[in-house]
Order: sequence, then C-alpha cells, then structure tokens
Amino acid sequence: MTPLSASDASPASRTRGLSRRSLRQMYVVLRKELRDASRDRRALMTLMFTAIFTPALLGFMLNRIADRERRQDDVQIPILGVEHAPVLIDWLRQQAGVKIVSGPADPEKAVREGEDVVVVITPEFAKKFRSASPAEVKIVSDGSRSASRPKVKRVRDLLQRYSAEIGSMRLVARGVTPSISSPLRLEDVEVSSAQQRAAQILNFIPLFIVIAAFTGGMQIAMDSTAGERERGSLEPLLVNPAPRSVFVLGKWLAASVSSVLSVVLTTGLSIAMLKFIPLQELGIRFRLGAPEVAGLLAAGLPMCFLSTGLQSYAATFARSFKEAQSYMGFLMMAPMLPGVMSTLYPLGDQAWMYPIPMIGQQVLLAAVLGGRQVGVLGFVVAAAGALAAAAVLVRLTTALFHREQIIFSR
Repeated sequence: MTPLSASDASPASRTRGLSRRSLRQMYVVLRKELRDASRDRRALMTLMFTAIFTPALLGFMLNRIADRERRQDDVQIPILGVEHAPVLIDWLRQQAGVKIVSGPADPEKAVREGEDVVVVITPEFAKKFRSASPAEVKIVSDGSRSASRPKVKRVRDLLQRYSAEIGSMRLVARGVTPSISSPLRLEDVEVSSAQQRAAQILNFIPLFIVIAAFTGGMQIAMDSTAGERERGSLEPLLVNPAPRSVFVLGKWLAASVSSVLSVVLTTGLSIAMLKFIPLQELGIRFRLGAPEVAGLLAAGLPMCFLSTGLQSYAATFARSFKEAQSYMGFLMMAPMLPGVMSTLYPLGDQAWMYPIPMIGQQVLLAAVLGGRQVGVLGFVVAAAGALAAAAVLVRLTTALFHREQIIFSR
C-alpha cells in the first residue's frame, strides 16, 4: 500500500491540511481494501451469490405458484359412477377448464399411489336426488399432500356451487324465493388498493434487499479487521503516521461500497425478474416504476452503512476470520427481528418508527412496495437514524483500534 505521508505545508494551515490529508489517507485505505476485495474470490462469490440467488429464488417461487394456480384452473377430475349422475356430469363438463375422466376401481388405492383426488358417486345418488333428499358424493383425497390441495379445493367448490344452484331451483319450483334461505347478505368493501394487496404477496422483496445489505459487505468487513489481525498485517498497517479513524473509515467505506453494490444489483434483478413472471395468473396487478425503484433504494441504501458498521465493530473483537464468521451468524438475526416482531405485534406504518435503525428501513420498504405515499421527510429521518447509528459504531470501532490487546493479540 502507498505510504501515508504526515508532512504539513505550514503551521498556519495545519488544521485545514490535516483535514485534506486525512481524506487522502482514507481514500488510500478505501482503494486498498477494494483492490484486495476484488482479488478475493470469497468476497466476489458472496456478492454475486447474494445479488443473483435471491432474485432467482423469487422468480422460481412465483412461477411455481403460478403453475399451481394454472393447474387448479385446468383440472381433470376422475369420477367413479358417472352413470349415476348424468346431469351433474354434464354440468361439470360445461365449466371452464374442467375435464371429466373415468375414475379408478379402487379410489383410495389410487390416491395413495399418487392421484390427487377421485370423486365417487354412489348408486343411490339418482334415487335420493329425485326424492329431494341429500345425495351423497364422496371426495377421496390425501390431506397430507400440499401439492394436491388446490385441485381438491377446486373440485369441492364446483360441487358446492352445483348444490347451491340445485337448491335454489328447488325453492323456486315450490314457489319460495331462494333469498329466504339467506337471512344475511354479505358485501365486502375493500379499501386497500391493488398495489397494497399485491405487496402482501411480494413482501419478500424488502427482505431480500435487507439481506443483501447485510451480506454484501460482510466479507470485506471481516477480512479487513479479523482477517488482517489473523494474518498479522494489521500492526504494520497502523505504523503509518495517520489517525486510527482514517483506517477505520477507509475499511468501513470499502465494505459499505460492496454492500451498496449488492443492494443495487439485488433490487434491479428482482424488478427485472418480475417481468418474466405471469403476475396476472396470480391475480396480481402490480406497478413498479422509476419512482418506486428510487424509493426502494432510498429506503434500503442507508442500511448498508449501518450493517457494515455493525459487522466491522463485531469482527474487530475476533482473533481469526473463522471466529468472525461465527459472530456474523448472530448478527444476521438483527434484520430478522423486525419481521418476527411484526408477526406477533403488527408494526403498521407510523412516523415514530422511521428514526429507529433497521425498523425504519423495513417499514419504508414495505410502504414503497405497497404504493403508500411517504414524504421526503420520512426518508430523511430514517436515513439520519441509520447513519447516526453507523457513526456511533465507527466511533466505537476506532476506540477498539487504540487498544493494544486488540491490535497485538492473536
């Protein structure tokens, strides 16, 4: 690394020169850490894995859900005893996406061997149907197989709809209005927008962004502190005539740059992946334009500086890279806590949450994704809270760099 000069131009310009010199020194440390990280395959693999894997997982999950919905709409129903209910069979064949096939002789065995559902119409069906008695129809299925549940639900809904239609016709034939059997008429009034309802389905996008912020700079944060301490290269580095804060800031900024890059890549790839997913088949009407993308980045990027500050502080205590990795496992619980808390105590979207680090960022990400209007002040307050916490962590890390047991013990 280039030696860090300590000379001043003149005593009168000492304070001003020190500031400029510290910035130059910090830039040298930043450039050195980024250059080392670019040569480190572990850091590059961590960055690329975080940026590519999560959007790929998003696309796979949503496409699988769309395939399941598609299979639910286009259903093939094996029916045993078709000859006992010709009217019902004709009605089922008239429904969109429904195909009727002959059922197996042993329905229960067929379901155990992999068939999703089999409908059994008993021989007494016609007699009871004509006498206006409840006619029995059996739905044979395996409730332990989650993949078959959508198909079973579709078959059950079809039979219940046919039963309701026949019941209404019987009441009309007897001169009774069908509405008399429904003392209540329920009407749903939905006040949420389509964007907000879609955000409930796509709520893992903010989680991916948060994870990218925490994992993107983790490798550099560990290698530039615990890694150098283990290799013994931290001592000669600190011999240079520069304040300890310069080294800490340079290392922290290098990790933050990697984290920012990870968040930008993850956000961009997640948005690009949505274009290849049939959201309409999932009943999702979702719009994610330039303002929403800018909002996601404005909400997520401040967390990059906070996460790397926390990781650098924790990794400075570690005597080896492997020990630092064990610390990072515990730190990964930090971004998960707001999500766990929200399942027990709904956080909502309130202004007092914005300045709280991590919580404020996740609340803003959910608000942007749901299309809710958040003022510029909300983003500024959330960013200020995260950056203030990061500054405290950098200050604490600088204090650790002044302790001999941290620098010289290995």
